[in-house]
Amino acid sequence: MIELTKGQEIVLATEDDEPLTRLRIGLGWDKERTAGFIGSGAPDVDLDVTAVQFAGRQVFDLAMYNNLATRDGSTVHLGDNLTGRGEGDDEVVTVDLGRVYGRVDTIVFMVTSYQGHTLEWIRNAYCRLADDQDHELARFTLTGGLPTTGVVMAKIFRDGETWRMRALGEGIAVKIPTDALDALQPFL
Repeated sequence: MIELTKGQEIVLATEDDEPLTRLRIGLGWDKERTAGFIGSGAPDVDLDVTAVQFAGRQVFDLAMYNNLATRDGSTVHLGDNLTGRGEGDDEVVTVDLGRVYGRVDTIVFMVTSYQGHTLEWIRNAYCRLADDQDHELARFTLTGGLPTTGVVMAKIFRDGETWRMRALGEGIAVKIPTDALDALQPFL
């Protein structure tokens, strides 16, 4: 497993240089002890992962809590976690690179705070890349809370015939994923 740093890239291939085709992107977080109703009287911290497919600079499709799969069926959101409670990944998106529509060249993974909490209210946030057997290949840990309501965690993108992943970890001011589409342009 590789621990990625912000801006670091990896090729999506096995140790034998065979291209990976089926991926699991797991995102996890814990809320700060004083966040949410019991700590502050505010609603619980509800983070949502979204995968946005781009063809060039144009949005092609997205998978998120209320649109679980892209039209081509390549990118699937496995369900919404409203609190971040529990061990392991809180939300997971699967990607079958062999099924990604040919014009799609980038898939951006972002996390947004549905209730509008800044990411200073979370801890232990991470994005991990695993194969279809859930063998972890890489992990990007977000250190220090961000004073924004969203974060662009990572992207996977075509590089000729291969796919690569880049850790991003950049904050964006957005609560609803569909409101973030313009804010994602600098990451393409």
